[in-house]
Amino acid sequence: MSKVKVTDEIWQVGGGPLTEPEDAAIYLINFDGHAALVDAGCGFANDRLLANVRACNIMPEQIELLLITHCHFDHTGGAAALQKLLSCKTVAHQLDAEFLEIGDNAATAATWYGASISPFVVDYKISLPSETIALGARTITALHTPGHSPGSVVYLTDSQGLKILFGQDVHGPLDASFHSNRRDYENSLRLLLTLNADVLCEGHYGIYRGKRKVQEFISQFLGRRG
Repeated sequence: MSKVKVTDEIWQVGGGPLTEPEDAAIYLINFDGHAALVDAGCGFANDRLLANVRACNIMPEQIELLLITHCHFDHTGGAAALQKLLSCKTVAHQLDAEFLEIGDNAATAATWYGASISPFVVDYKISLPSETIALGARTITALHTPGHSPGSVVYLTDSQGLKILFGQDVHGPLDASFHSNRRDYENSLRLLLTLNADVLCEGHYGIYRGKRKVQEFISQFLGRRG
């Protein structure tokens, strides 16, 4: 298996059996030949990741953006190498960008993986509660959803009449070394519920289809400790 189809324009191309078990999910968006990746995994299987991209009939050089949901190593360990390989622009919230640019192994959770993160420059730093990012003639909305980390974001876009939510670590966890904040986290979950997404592309729990299933998945973490 090299990919999991979300819509005709969106696939999961990394995470679990697609690349390496340590990787969080990596998603590919293709809007009329303009492509973006959502997150980068740990970076232990970039060759396999790019082969999976090609299996979606997208050439790696078509990838224009690397959209980072938050700074943790299972989502960003491969970002520095991909940035060089693809000459793509990286996007992340400014509050997490500082951990990535200095290579903070604690805040990025690299120490949890017995690894060190390779620092890299974030090309575009999100600073507002909501920002619109262009991909070709289409748009992707970045929403600041702090809690799991200070600069966690989700990305929202439309594809084939469906509202697609890339909410990578909706489930948490919260930890002092991540600079997590429970009140912010629960407020962010409540925000996600208002989006009324048709599909949730999560980082570790898979793809949820249907508004009811998306709402149920998000709701279960409200009031949960840990």
